[in-house]
This record gives sequence, C-alpha cells and structure tokens, in this order.
Amino acid sequence: MFTGIIEETGLISRIQKGGTACTITVSANRVLTDVRIGDSIAVNGICLTVCRFDAGSFSADVMPETMRRTNLGSLSVGSAVNLERAMAAGGRFGGHIVSGHIDGTGTVRSLRREENAVWVTIAAPDGILRYIVEKGSIAIDGISLTVAAVTAQDFSVSIIPHTGSETTLLTRKPGDAVNLECDILAKYVEKLCRPAKESGGISADFLAEHGFL
Repeated sequence: MFTGIIEETGLISRIQKGGTACTITVSANRVLTDVRIGDSIAVNGICLTVCRFDAGSFSADVMPETMRRTNLGSLSVGSAVNLERAMAAGGRFGGHIVSGHIDGTGTVRSLRREENAVWVTIAAPDGILRYIVEKGSIAIDGISLTVAAVTAQDFSVSIIPHTGSETTLLTRKPGDAVNLECDILAKYVEKLCRPAKESGGISADFLAEHGFL
C-alpha cells in the first residue's frame, strides 16, 4: 500500500521491450536506501516489483495489462517519474489509501496559475469520473491530491508550490496522458451496494428488511 506522498523523482534509464511487455530501469536515490528484491515501488503511481537493483537504479518487469492501463508506453529513456516506496508499518499516513493499481489514464486539458497555485484540469472517461467527487481524493501519476472541482467531462486539482517542485505534474502539457487511481473506498461501497441496486435499489423497505429502520 502507498499513500501518494512522492519521495523523489527518478529518471527512466533503460527500457527493454519484449512484445507488449517490457522491463524498465529507473535511476533513483532515496528509494534505494533500503531496497530489496521483491520490494514494491510505485512508479508514476504504478505498483511495480523490484527484480534487480544496484547502487543507482532498480529494474522492474511490466506486464501487458499494466502497459494497456497506464501511460508507461508513452514514456521514453530520460522521462522523469514519481517514486514512492510502499508504506512502512508505523509510518506517517500523509496522503490517502493508494493501492498502486491504476484504473486508467486521463488527459491533461489545461494548466492555469492562480497566485501561488496552479490549477490542473484533466479529462477522464465516465468509468473513472463516476468515482471522483469534489473534495475527495485522487491519485494522479501516484500523487495524492484533493479534487477541487468536477464536471461531466473532467476534474480539476489545485497544486501548491511544494507539490509542483517535488513531482512531475507541472511538467505535463495539454494532451499528455496521466495515470489515475480513484479512491478505492468508493469502489468497495459500489460493490457492496450492487445487490441492492439489482433488486431495485436502496429504499425504506430495503432498509427495514435488513434491520436499519
């Protein structure tokens, strides 16, 4: 599990392609201080397993499903990526629950400065927007952010200077793809409510039948 608080940005130093899968190597510093084979590191919000490492980089295998769901295929050698190690037991929970399992990608529509902040607006498909609520949480390229506004086609976040300087988000341009992971709690609630929806939805009769009234 991750929290969406980025520890550092790294650089992709090598991409070894094999069909639709690949192995990527990322140059880094901080996330390597206690790394071991099999550890999880979030790369742009994608939970990847360390399969090799040395003093200045780590490598991870990327399966075809991950390539389909994320923006990794649009990156190249030299691309900057956000990095976060899995949360340690007893560590500070500074962001929100981030699994590292990407729901899909969105497209940057615009970046607009407002005093010390930058508004970033991202278009997303209906299947992702349904889980995004104003003042809720969203992980964009692995960054835990608060949703500032939502429309039927897109959503916006407001980026403070620290987040802008410590992550890759403000280097994005309109048209760029970003990885999106919705708040997992919303998906669990939807799943748990599905039987009620299939039987006609939650009503006063449904609540009474199940002991809530």
